[in-house]
Amino acid sequence: MMKITWLGHSCFMLEAGGFRVLLDPYHEVRGLPDVHAEADAVYCSHDHFDHGYTDNVRLTTGKENPFTVVEVRTFHDGQGGKLRGDNVIRKFTANGVSAAHFGDLGHPLSPEQLAALGPCDAVLIPVGGFYTIGGAEAKAVADAVGAPVVIPMHYRDGEIGFDVLGVLDDFTGLYPPEQVKRHGSVLTLEKGMEKQVAVLEIAK
Repeated sequence: MMKITWLGHSCFMLEAGGFRVLLDPYHEVRGLPDVHAEADAVYCSHDHFDHGYTDNVRLTTGKENPFTVVEVRTFHDGQGGKLRGDNVIRKFTANGVSAAHFGDLGHPLSPEQLAALGPCDAVLIPVGGFYTIGGAEAKAVADAVGAPVVIPMHYRDGEIGFDVLGVLDDFTGLYPPEQVKRHGSVLTLEKGMEKQVAVLEIAK
């Protein structure tokens, strides 16, 4: 199993075997305090302030890393990176399950990119549009990957998140209501989970 905790925006902590991986720490996101965290490793999909802010991250050492990581090079926009640069999707596998973090993906995935990514048990995917893919595009990407668990991120929720982003309902409304499952701030990812959009709360 793998423990997935949402810290807000596109920032998550993945945990397996006591090893903690921090993804896309941010600062200056409306309505959220800057991320302060301790982790054994940190990965950023790109170097923008709301995804690559590591100043407040304390790295620990000495633990054995159970994660294997697959990287897929993509773009932050639909024009080959001309508008916003590059983006890296990373798939983290540990204890027999895999979760892929899509960063600020700005376009559909090519067959080659899908093949490089391979099967996933969960996708952590932006759904807010404007800077990234929007709800319909995110659903199409998630469907193409085929992961049973889809965790939306990078959207606006009231006073939280950039005001140009779409809201969560724009994405969840594309799915049957019974597939939308609300969790706390933590999801324990296991093999064979039911197909769902897993809506997480921001960890306090």
